[in-house]
Amino acid sequence: MSRNEPLDPTVRLAISRWPDDAPRGSVSTFCIEHGISRKTFYALRARARVDGPAAVLEPRTKRPHTSPGQLDEEVKDQAVQVRAALEASGLDHGPISVHDRMKAMGLEAPSIAALARIFRERGVARLEPRKRPRASWRRFVYPAPNACWQLDATQYVLTNGRTCVIFQLQDDHSRLAVASHVAGSETAEAAIAVFNKGTARCGTPQRLLTDNGVALNPTRRGVKGQLVIHVTALGVEAITGKPYKPTTQGKNERFHQTLFRWLDKQPIAGSIEELQAQVDEFDVIYNEQRPHQGLPGRITPRQAWDATEPAPSPRPVVEPSLIIESVGDSKKRSRKLSRERVIQTGERTRVVNSNGTITLHGVAFQVSHPHAQQEVHVLVEQASVTFVGLNGEILAEHAWPPLGIRYASKHTGQRSGKRRGRPPKNPEPSPMS
Repeated sequence: MSRNEPLDPTVRLAISRWPDDAPRGSVSTFCIEHGISRKTFYALRARARVDGPAAVLEPRTKRPHTSPGQLDEEVKDQAVQVRAALEASGLDHGPISVHDRMKAMGLEAPSIAALARIFRERGVARLEPRKRPRASWRRFVYPAPNACWQLDATQYVLTNGRTCVIFQLQDDHSRLAVASHVAGSETAEAAIAVFNKGTARCGTPQRLLTDNGVALNPTRRGVKGQLVIHVTALGVEAITGKPYKPTTQGKNERFHQTLFRWLDKQPIAGSIEELQAQVDEFDVIYNEQRPHQGLPGRITPRQAWDATEPAPSPRPVVEPSLIIESVGDSKKRSRKLSRERVIQTGERTRVVNSNGTITLHGVAFQVSHPHAQQEVHVLVEQASVTFVGLNGEILAEHAWPPLGIRYASKHTGQRSGKRRGRPPKNPEPSPMS
């Protein structure tokens, strides 16, 4: 007989009626015939003597007499009340949010799994077996604040039926709500306004991620938008996600969902100014009071921002000056002459031109003819430029030439764009001179 298989009632009845004067060895024979142990036989025999023969006919429950881990009904009631309060305020009210709020209030907080069971038992939540588990998520996060911002706009309806647009600017690393701006429509001017508001508060980011909207970044459509021109002048790299791939801006899309959930519990705004005040209040709650489940340790965005040094601000792009020169008496032409060279230091990879040169900041540096059409490493410093092959060999090293010099040779030094002729073979002066 299997160990977990229940004992036959006829066998139990025979044990309960076992005679006291049974012959020696009959117990062992009985146990072998019915596939039970002597321990089970004598345990049932002892129970029949104490509780009577009827107590042996049914198996006893294996449930423990006490359950130290069982939650009190009072704790369950508190959890449901905290969840209802979070839902009424428009904040996230899942098991994780309820667990963090109960800990912050000094209450006994059950585990997240226990809270999920409690909410399903009380009928305030439903089981979602097809929902993707959190362990399968793979997030990409920039290493520091101000390394990248995400900007997106979402539509909202006021009391009089008038539609407006809410721009939300968010830091990718810390999830901080950098700035929010309510405008009548989605325009480039409004996008520039919210970006300037964010830079005034938190500095200038290195990158700005948006979608491909006309008011944000229509570069993929062959048009350079006003926002792109504005941020590029500050040294910010404007990037976009692929068309019809909103998951690239997933952090900002989730940001919209949190905002709308909170606005649904507030009085509907009647004007843009009222809505702006509500959005500003939400930003304070989002940054400083609401633990973020997407951050390590479920800290607030403000704590995540303060924990890491922000990335350095990019250098603004200096446009060359425009000089008007006179040609003759009536004709004029214009050309751009750089009065200042802005050197972007660092290491990069470039391909050597077919003539063995590489052009940097308007200067053609001679590298190596045998390495034409090959990639080399370029180490740019404030005073010099070094070209290194992929095998580690230093191919050429040049100092930055003065402004106006457009060609630098590693043999003859620095010279202008025009090549000079060969010197005469006879250095002596001609007798005809």
